[in-house]
This record gives sequence, structure tokens and C-alpha cells, in this order.
Amino acid sequence: MSRRRRTAIIVLCILIAAVLLRLDHTLLQHRRQTTPEKNSPQNTEKHQESISRDFARYHKKIFRVINIVDGDTIDINVPDGKDRTTRIRLWGVDTPETKNNKTGVMYFGPESSEFTTKLSLGKPVRIYLEKHRTRGKYGRLLAYVQLPDERFLNELLVSEGFAYADLRFQHSLYHKYSQLQNLARSSGKGLWENVKRSQLPQWLQRRNPQLLKTSKD
Repeated sequence: MSRRRRTAIIVLCILIAAVLLRLDHTLLQHRRQTTPEKNSPQNTEKHQESISRDFARYHKKIFRVINIVDGDTIDINVPDGKDRTTRIRLWGVDTPETKNNKTGVMYFGPESSEFTTKLSLGKPVRIYLEKHRTRGKYGRLLAYVQLPDERFLNELLVSEGFAYADLRFQHSLYHKYSQLQNLARSSGKGLWENVKRSQLPQWLQRRNPQLLKTSKD
């Protein structure tokens, strides 16, 4: 191959590389312009608007519980977007599953659902929200639910041993619920009387090794 031909090939390769680099840079700029970053001002503004709408619609308002999905999930009689009802995931608690295809029916799941049903189904409840977050992963409303006797369903589930204090997410009653769980566990209330280590939720086993050590095998 002659020197002139080699030089022509090298120049051609450099030109192709320059074109590809320019194209990649252009596409990257377009992506940045059309896709807001997670913490961009635009995204933060939408998040605050969503919280404001939820506060105006639900906070401190009274609604009727019309369906129990699970121990920690209920439906109230007010539309939510295209849905005819609003689904609430109780803040700060996690009850054993009864309708999860991955876990199946977990230990004390039916008892937890029955407890929530007895206390709230068909009754008027008052909804309280957190200022920093009002929606969960699946778009469900995150709320504290106050019963007609002014007690909170979330708190009762933990204190009576029908739910675990959910330590995965920060909220204003995080430490209180953790203490209530410790009291329920030390007293052997509800699920804590006979729960085995293998029956604890996986997230709880990972986050609280001390609880794992003191639970029964």
C-alpha cells in the first residue's frame, strides 16, 4: 500500500470518528433538554404541586372506608384521578402480606387484615398526610388514618402486634413506631408471640440484625 493511500485512509478514519463524536454529543444534549433530571427544578416543582393538591383534597378531611385490601392498605370513598376510590397505604407500618404473589400468605397476615377490617371498614376516618411526601411507589396515598374514637389505625397495628414498624422510609413518627414495636415484641403481643425468624419480612431481617437474633428460630 502506498504512503498516499495510507494517509488517505487515516484521514478518512479521523473524519468518521469526528462525525460520530459530534453526533453522540448532539444526542446527549437533546436528551438532557427533553428529559428533566430527577432532582431538577422542573421535577421538584411538579412534586410540590402534587403534594399541594393532595393536601387540599385529603388532609384532615373525613372519608368512609369502603374496602380493605390488606392490613396496611385500604380504600376510601373519594375519586382519585380516573379511579372511583382512593387507595391508601398506611404510613409507617408494614403488615404481613396476604395477596402478594411473590410471598404468598405470610404469617399473621389474615389476622392483620381482620384487625384493620374490624376497626375501620364502613367507618368515617380522618386522613393526615406528611408534608414531604404524599404518594408511594405505586401512586397510593400515604396517610395516617384516625378512627372515630380518635386513635390512629397505624399506631394500633404496631402497638398491638399486627404490623411491623416500617423502618425503610423516614416519617415524623418513625422513632415512636419503632419504640411501639419494641414494646409489642417484649410483651409478646400479636404476631410477636410465636413469629419465627424465617417469617419476618426480608427487608426487616436485613435492616435489623438485632431483631433477627432475638426472634425465634
